[in-house]
Amino acid sequence: MRFATYTANGESFYGAVADAGMIALNSAFPQWPTLLDAIRDGGLAALGRAAEGRDVTHREFAYQIPLPNAVRLLCVGVNFPDRNAEYKDGSEQPKHMSLFPRFLSGFAGHEQNLVRPPESHTLDYEGEVAVIIGKAGRRIAQDDAYDHIAALTLCNEGTIRDWVRHAKFNVTQGKNWDKSGSLGPWLVPFTDAAQLDEARILTRVNGEVRQDDYLSRMLFPIRRQIEYISTFMTLLPGDIIVTGTPTGAGARYDPPRYLKPGDVVEVEVAGIGVLRNGIEDEVL
Repeated sequence: MRFATYTANGESFYGAVADAGMIALNSAFPQWPTLLDAIRDGGLAALGRAAEGRDVTHREFAYQIPLPNAVRLLCVGVNFPDRNAEYKDGSEQPKHMSLFPRFLSGFAGHEQNLVRPPESHTLDYEGEVAVIIGKAGRRIAQDDAYDHIAALTLCNEGTIRDWVRHAKFNVTQGKNWDKSGSLGPWLVPFTDAAQLDEARILTRVNGEVRQDDYLSRMLFPIRRQIEYISTFMTLLPGDIIVTGTPTGAGARYDPPRYLKPGDVVEVEVAGIGVLRNGIEDEVL
């Protein structure tokens, strides 16, 4: 079962994704005005049961990011073999994971265009898996970490590269341009460790594979991410962790291969789906 937030006829809905369109579920669950509310109440299974046997309600619609009202999103950086070497700064592999926040205004939904700003044409792609926390916890043990995940989705953690180094210890500027990245297309309930432990992530630009790796090769596995992050903050239902990108981003080519209008980026993980976005220049 897949769950999405979408718009149709000028209204916002959430519901189950069917082959022929969307099955709206808002009206069946007035206690959960948004998909985030359902996550917070552990309601994905109830949504799935309610969708069974229902007819498609919308055949024409536009995807939004799955949790547009989520409060907190943390990204893990430099988390695959060779990624540290890509920076060519002579530094040793870090002992602890790199973390930074992103804001939801920086993301577009599936099939929406990412926006390249006039201030910089160094828009880059980073294909990643994102996990949605479903159960609150503090100081969560690695053995228990997967019990705190409600769902999975995909992320193109798009970056304006030359704004990442505007300050000595801060990547926030380059990571939060409006609609520079994407989330989606939908949420897939997390039910089996194999969904992550055996996952292969691919990123394609105009059909060419640029990133190709397995989550099992992460330097800081997702269990460790949840343990580490929950050491300093209480993880809450609806929190999103974007777990890291493989080597192969456009900045690491010689010369760099940044995104330009007309390009199409796809992030794919079997069992989750394909997140697809075009590129356009910002209209001033």
